[in-house]
Formats: sequence, C-alpha cells, structure tokens
Amino acid sequence: MSCIFCKIIKKEIPSKIAYEDDKVIAFHDISPQAPVHILVIPKKHVVTVADLQDMEVVKDLFYVMKRLAKDMGIEKSGYRIVVNHGKGAGQVVPHLHFHLLGGRSLHWPPG
Repeated sequence: MSCIFCKIIKKEIPSKIAYEDDKVIAFHDISPQAPVHILVIPKKHVVTVADLQDMEVVKDLFYVMKRLAKDMGIEKSGYRIVVNHGKGAGQVVPHLHFHLLGGRSLHWPPG
C-alpha cells in the first residue's frame, strides 16, 4: 500500500508520535499551521468520512483529541478540530485524519 499514513503506522516512515494505542495513532504535522498541529488517524485504513463503516472509530479519535488537547496545554485556551473530505476540501492524503490545532488565536473563516 502506498498510503503515507499507513507507512507511518507501520513505522516505515519516521514521525514525531504524540499518542498511540491499538486503534489510533497521532503525530505532529510536518508542516504545522499552529504551535500545536497534530494529525490523529485511525490505524485501520479508511479513505474519507464517507467510507466510515464503524462509528466507534470516530469515538476513539475524539477521545484521543480530547486527551491530547489537555496534554498539550490547549484544553482551556481553545483548539480547533478539522477534517477535510476529498480533494476539493483540501484532503491531500487519502486516509481519514483529523487535524488538532491550537496554541494561537484561530480566526474564522479558516481559509
């Protein structure tokens, strides 16, 4: 499989891991858009939101993002969770992933 995130899961590509368990891995974005910019992904390959079959995946991802927000010290100051669906929305890697952003003022609209 040529999915870069699957290669990160398999440890074929090094990354700065922020969290990992048997279902989820979270790592720092290589091109951060905020002081805290962590990608949170399921270990099971799911391409987009539309491909989700098991909604437990979403629960697991949000649990990890909540934990990371606290661990990274952005729980109280505020943070943004972003998921892009498809190329038109900016999804570059075809593996479901959530961006956890914080550590600075995040303006609206985002882009």
